[in-house]
Amino acid sequence: MTQSKAFSALQLRSFCDQAEFNFKTTDDIPDFEGMVGQERAIEALSFAVEIDKPGYNMYLMGSAGLGKHTLLKRFLDKASSEQSPADDWCYIFNFDEPQKPKAISLPAGQGHKFRDDMRQLVRDLQTAIPNAFESELYYTRQQEVRDSLKEQTHAAFNSLAEEAKQHDFIFLRSDEELTFAAAKDGKRLSAEEYEKLSAKDKQHFEKFITVLEERLNNLIRLRTQWQRESREKTTEINREVGMFAAAHLIDEVKVKYKEIKAITTYLMDLQEDVINGLYEFREQEHADFSFDNGEDFFGFQHYEINLIVDNKNNDGAPVVYENNPMHQNLLGRVEYISQMGTQVTDYRFIKSGALHKANGGYLIIDAQKLLTQPNSWEALKRVLVAKKINIESLGDSAGLVNTVSLEPEPIPFDTKVVLVGSRALYYLLEEGDSAFSELFKVEVDFSESIDCSKESLNEYAQVIATLVRKNKLAAFEQDAVKRVIEYGMRQIEDTTQLSTHMRSMLDLLIEADFWAKKENKSKATIQTVQRKDVQTAIDKQIYRADRSRDQIYDEINKGIIRINISGEKVATVNGLFVIETGRLEFAQPARITANVRIGDGDIIDIEREVELGGALHSKGVLILSSYLGAHYATNKPFSLSASLVFEQSYGSVDGDSATVGELCALVSAISKVPVKQSFAITGSADQHGNVQAVGGINEKIEGFFDICKQQGLTGKQGVIFPTTNIPHLILRDDVVDAIENKQFVLYPINNVNEAISLLTGLPAGERNAEGEFPENSVNHKVEQRLLEMAKLKHEDHHKDEHDDHEDDKESKKDK
Repeated sequence: MTQSKAFSALQLRSFCDQAEFNFKTTDDIPDFEGMVGQERAIEALSFAVEIDKPGYNMYLMGSAGLGKHTLLKRFLDKASSEQSPADDWCYIFNFDEPQKPKAISLPAGQGHKFRDDMRQLVRDLQTAIPNAFESELYYTRQQEVRDSLKEQTHAAFNSLAEEAKQHDFIFLRSDEELTFAAAKDGKRLSAEEYEKLSAKDKQHFEKFITVLEERLNNLIRLRTQWQRESREKTTEINREVGMFAAAHLIDEVKVKYKEIKAITTYLMDLQEDVINGLYEFREQEHADFSFDNGEDFFGFQHYEINLIVDNKNNDGAPVVYENNPMHQNLLGRVEYISQMGTQVTDYRFIKSGALHKANGGYLIIDAQKLLTQPNSWEALKRVLVAKKINIESLGDSAGLVNTVSLEPEPIPFDTKVVLVGSRALYYLLEEGDSAFSELFKVEVDFSESIDCSKESLNEYAQVIATLVRKNKLAAFEQDAVKRVIEYGMRQIEDTTQLSTHMRSMLDLLIEADFWAKKENKSKATIQTVQRKDVQTAIDKQIYRADRSRDQIYDEINKGIIRINISGEKVATVNGLFVIETGRLEFAQPARITANVRIGDGDIIDIEREVELGGALHSKGVLILSSYLGAHYATNKPFSLSASLVFEQSYGSVDGDSATVGELCALVSAISKVPVKQSFAITGSADQHGNVQAVGGINEKIEGFFDICKQQGLTGKQGVIFPTTNIPHLILRDDVVDAIENKQFVLYPINNVNEAISLLTGLPAGERNAEGEFPENSVNHKVEQRLLEMAKLKHEDHHKDEHDDHEDDKESKKDK
């Protein structure tokens, strides 16, 4: 077995040397056009923007800070500028069905002009119509109609009166009554005089009174007809005058918008409504109206144009980002006002949503925000499928409201929708919603990192220089740029990769510039930002977030949390686990202890038994159990029972990075060989004893180093870790310095035997040709102890059988 060698500090420095930088400061570097490492995303964006087919909406996936919005904005701004502005949209009064307002589209910039033209039209009508009805010609024609009716009626009644006179009757006319009275010699007979008449004379009067009354009734019917005809003539005159006053004004608007058929139709309906409502115009000539918002009001609300989308200020297709995708913010809403204690509304209170504003362009929505809003996701899908926007309240769509409201005409929808969210959310939607893949066919996947090469390093330096100039920061020296790049590598824990997380990089640049200026505030100007300034910014970021870490480390120093970093102990190994507190991750050493006894091969995971251990940790325990059984008890029963625990662990434990440490603790417990406490160990293991990479390797190494440094570095302390984690090592400068000065040591390992040898100081031992471990090896001691346990268990089993047999014999004698 090859002995593990300590890791050289030379391998922990100069990650950027392959770039061969030839600049002194970022002032010497040109700007970078584009985005480093996002070629896949750029190609997907280009495809999604250019293709014009249903369903090719896009989902941008990746963690926050990768520059998704920046790249998207760049693409959409370019695409928008190459397209014509989208149409304006407005709602108008429906003269046939007022509860169903009509929607009209106009070329961009024409909507507000149409609204203003209509307002001016009605103002003009308010002036022109009353003036027309005050003209001398209008009064003359009206008087002619009245005089004609009067003369016709007067002549008819005079004729009837003359006829009555010929038959000795007088025709009596008053405002209250029309009737006939008997007369003699032209004088009306009184009731007494009439009674004195002879029967013949009475018969004469009775005969003709019936005829006259019949003729009077006919005349009254004729008079009613003449009055109706007179009113019709008056109405016709009014229409002619009103048409004369209004038609040319309305025609001017018609001519202006003659290319838009919907407006022409609307103006024809409006003209008819104006003519039918001439009285209102005449009555409201001098009325003073105003909107609540202070705008002039022209008097007739149902002639107002409700402009819900106005693209007059857009040079291209609209690009809209909806930050709060509530149902009403997406689809629009109908507002209500209170009048006399009642909620009322009309088409003027229709408000547009983000879908209306983005119509004909691009709509960007945060996917998580969308899905957390009630019914918003379902509403968006309905619009995308139907390709029209139907304004409805959330209560209406859910069937919870049954009140009479408006039914605005749906508006055709043609917009590219962009969802921005995490990968996890994308895969959840893909799996859980069958419509998602049909509506969002383009996934734009942003890479978290790119391969580290000479070209990518130089591009990265260009990006840093671009951000420095864009944010008006002081120039960064070459070493400062290298430290920023190392910081990016540390963020993704890989020296072969470069982080594409632009936000954290920009934060670091800004903070480094701040600390450089703060340190040199006595100088008139600061020339450059140095490596030490970048390191200060990193240290300050950690300091602002590490109160919890300091508290834990202080408890370790005081002995409250027991961690030994010297001496040897049986069945006790220093493990390492990572704690996350906000943006800071740090490692806490923890004692892994084991106990063994004769049993049936069970290994008890105490963390799992008390429900503090996660599934991955339990998996690691099962793997080490499998390894022990296959490695040591190939021909004999596995007669061991053991228990494992993280001492003084009061929170949940998950992950399999403690598998190697737990295995070493068990090996020490079985063999009774003590373990060096100057080492901490981390690593996952498979069933064959191969050691596998783990996460948080830098934090784990630095965490144990910090504990050792506080209690005094001896040169014998160090961390044992998987060899496969070597590419992930980007340690703090003080840790690297300590390694370089032989004050701290790192040992990479490939298998469990290497870990056992390092921790015990004895060879682990490998089986020879006869299948036996060397006598002085740890594995030999383990196997011998397991054989002893198996023998003891076998003897105990036979003793129990013998005792049971003797008990049976005694029982038979008693019977």
